[in-house]
Amino acid sequence: MPCPRYTFVSDQDWVSFAAHLEERNTPQESVQQSVRCILDEVSSSGDQALASYTQQFDSPDFKPSQIKVPLRALEEALDAVPAQDLALIEESAANIRRFHRQQKEHSWLDDSTPGLITGQLVRPVSRAGLYIPGGRSGDTPLISSLLMNAIPAQEAEVEGIAIVTPPRKDGTINPYTLAAAAVLGLTEVYAVGSAWAVAALGYGTESIPRVEIVTGPGNIFVTTAKRMLAGRVGIDLIAGPSEIAVLADGTARSEWLAADLLSQAEHDAQASAMLISPDSAVLEKTREALKKQLHQLPRQDVAASALSQWGGLIQVPDLRTGIQLINALAPEHLELCLDDPWSCLSHIRNAGAIFLGHYTPEPLGDYFAGPNHVLPTMGSARFASALSVQNFMKKSSLIAATGEYSRRNADKVARLARLEGLEAHARSAEIRHNQ
Repeated sequence: MPCPRYTFVSDQDWVSFAAHLEERNTPQESVQQSVRCILDEVSSSGDQALASYTQQFDSPDFKPSQIKVPLRALEEALDAVPAQDLALIEESAANIRRFHRQQKEHSWLDDSTPGLITGQLVRPVSRAGLYIPGGRSGDTPLISSLLMNAIPAQEAEVEGIAIVTPPRKDGTINPYTLAAAAVLGLTEVYAVGSAWAVAALGYGTESIPRVEIVTGPGNIFVTTAKRMLAGRVGIDLIAGPSEIAVLADGTARSEWLAADLLSQAEHDAQASAMLISPDSAVLEKTREALKKQLHQLPRQDVAASALSQWGGLIQVPDLRTGIQLINALAPEHLELCLDDPWSCLSHIRNAGAIFLGHYTPEPLGDYFAGPNHVLPTMGSARFASALSVQNFMKKSSLIAATGEYSRRNADKVARLARLEGLEAHARSAEIRHNQ
């Protein structure tokens, strides 16, 4: 039985369901203690700490001089990657850039009130640090993660973009990762990973200048490091295991639904993959398709564990109840595999990314369509959004008053200040007009 069956009828069923899912978010105190030690050591020892941790976990002969990847390695990577793959990276990057270019905000001024100008000044952060996982010892480079993190930063016009990624055993970085950076025109790449790389971005070391924001996915050590450094630097979000919820009606093909569920289940044993449908035949056929397809996957053990622990084939009485459940789940990825998905869209309140129709599988968004695949998880889509250009920008409020405006409103400002017991505030408002 690769995936358990559930029934959801009303909000009363949500309490036990939510309690089960909350177990995925149990913090690990031992990880927090380990990461705190890593942060302290990198803060005090800099490059030497980075080299020591890298020797221990990634590259036994790693030296501090290898932290900064030389520019020639990026140039050589462009020649090492087959031309057809390079063209594919370029096409994907163009799609992602086209989408994110629409997100850019601009400064503005409002002078509609006589004697007063207010506004907003929008500026990019000076430096951004992008954490790019290394894949399986560098054999599965996460090209898409680099594109999805770097392009929004570039569209925000961030001047300094630093990439950190763990090296392979020989101390080098996979040429596909370097080629993707080169395609984007990025030159600042560092061969360090895990929590010590995040610490380097947050504190700065001899080789790695400090950044203002750290973004990018990673394991629990990376995520915990970002959580601990939040406030010292900005972060994108606290990412949990991958999630997908699929709402399907009788027009959906079970073989496709099973493939979509497995596309997330293969990520991690903690991944969640749920199919929600009022059609019992669709649920049962998908159950059989999961059994068949599961045995064809290289990562079948991981996917099977995820499905059995955190997956679900969920019977609902109707699509309206299914949407009710989806809004409670607030999934990272939501597929609407329906005959008319657009009619349901206005009722969806909480989802990181929404995929509409039978021909829009989640991996299309992961790699190629354009919207960002760094998304809120663990129900945080109730209040959080996908990584965007806005993550790399900050806003300053502007206020410019004439003497007449300030004088006309001084008594009002002073009265409000004194109601709060702040006499100096009141006097600051009055002093320009009482002398």
